[in-house]
Amino acid sequence: MKLRYLIVLIAVVAMSCGPKKGIVTKKTESRTSKTVVKEREENSKTVVKPAVVKETKAPSSVDVYIDLYAEIAKSKMRSHKIPASITLAQGILESGSGSGRLAVKANNHFGIKCHGWSGDKIYHDDDRSQECFRKYPKAEMSYEDHSEFLTGRSRYADLFQLDEDDYKGWAKGLRAAGYATDRKYPEKLISLIERYKLYEYDEEVLNPSSKRSTRKSTTIIEDAEKSNANNHIISKGDTLYSLSRLYNTTVEALKAKNNLKSNDLTIGQKLIIPN
Repeated sequence: MKLRYLIVLIAVVAMSCGPKKGIVTKKTESRTSKTVVKEREENSKTVVKPAVVKETKAPSSVDVYIDLYAEIAKSKMRSHKIPASITLAQGILESGSGSGRLAVKANNHFGIKCHGWSGDKIYHDDDRSQECFRKYPKAEMSYEDHSEFLTGRSRYADLFQLDEDDYKGWAKGLRAAGYATDRKYPEKLISLIERYKLYEYDEEVLNPSSKRSTRKSTTIIEDAEKSNANNHIISKGDTLYSLSRLYNTTVEALKAKNNLKSNDLTIGQKLIIPN
């Protein structure tokens, strides 16, 4: 009897354990299946990379300076046989790209001292304290005076024996003639010319039909090609003085011909050029 009771008890215990074990197995399988499906879905998603936005680099102060004064430098090369590249490089170096005190306060872009100058003056520390420098009403007059300064002094005469596009010879010659005391002055000029390809402006003057240069200037100042036979359209940088030099006339004649009461000009204004 006891044996029969023991057998029945063992059978009941075995039956009660079976279903629990099956349920645990099903739950484990279900969780594993969901995890696999979720991983597959995540892996199938396309990864979208953020767009790369390229920023436009603003022109440097040197680029702006070149754009403003390149046409004047080219004009002086035509009239005075001084390489435009040299004129621009000196202007950049001497004036701090137009931001130096002499350029801002006196429109003096080439550091030219008084040397018997009868016009306005400004005093500035240079090799010595409070040296006298020339002061101009307009920056264009500084460029004109720079050309006259070099062509009017015998110590610079050897420079004009060089080829007009020999900017390296000019850079070294200026230092040798005493234009600057800085021993590295030639290297600084040459570095500016080659870094900013200023020699291309020399090429434009010497070979007007050449297509080598791809530079474009937004400022047209003293280019006779922009006018017809008797008229001139004023553009940025034009002054009565620069126009009088360009057309071999005088400021007074220009004012009289156009009934001008002052020296002020407006961009787009048409001037009649005296015969």
